Amino acid sequence: MTTTATTAAVVQERRLEELAEAALRFRAHVPTIAAWGRRLAVVLGAGGRLLACGNGGSAAEAQHLTAELTGRFEDDRRPLSAIPLHGDTSAVTAIGNDYGAAEVFARQVRAHGRAGDVLICLSTSGRSPNVVAAARLARRLGLTAWAVTGPAPSPLSDVCDETIAVDAGSAATVQEIHLAAIHLLCGVIDETLGVRR
Repeated sequence: MTTTATTAAVVQERRLEELAEAALRFRAHVPTIAAWGRRLAVVLGAGGRLLACGNGGSAAEAQHLTAELTGRFEDDRRPLSAIPLHGDTSAVTAIGNDYGAAEVFARQVRAHGRAGDVLICLSTSGRSPNVVAAARLARRLGLTAWAVTGPAPSPLSDVCDETIAVDAGSAATVQEIHLAAIHLLCGVIDETLGVRR
């Protein structure tokens, strides 16, 4: 085996070890995910809405979550109202141009959110100004704001009702655990709504 191949193998092994260790630490958050899933099932089952936001990889995670809810997770059920706030590129670019980048999610929270709805904010760093602004406004408007972040504390966790903070050293590992959290959350929502496997 060449030195380059050996180095690559060592790096890959380290990544997998970090992911496994982060997943084991993440088990402590499972009760929170279960509580969020039950709460979301009630909100969505009653016709409420989930808004989700994030930047970059976290935007992809937010859109993954909303797709699982408007489509289906593992089994068939009625579609649930869930909107990824970065998904409307015309709105994002217009708001960014007219009001500044920090307002791209908050302005959409004002447009789409209603008291009793839920905003899930995904941020690896927990410091994204546009995500923090959205959470702050959501709470003022009577929405519940939850944060899914990397290591705490962070400005985002300070302005949200509750936070799940992933204890991991790399952004990639944080995002991988975020995806697991999304799937666990969707499973609880479906179970609470009586979706049978």
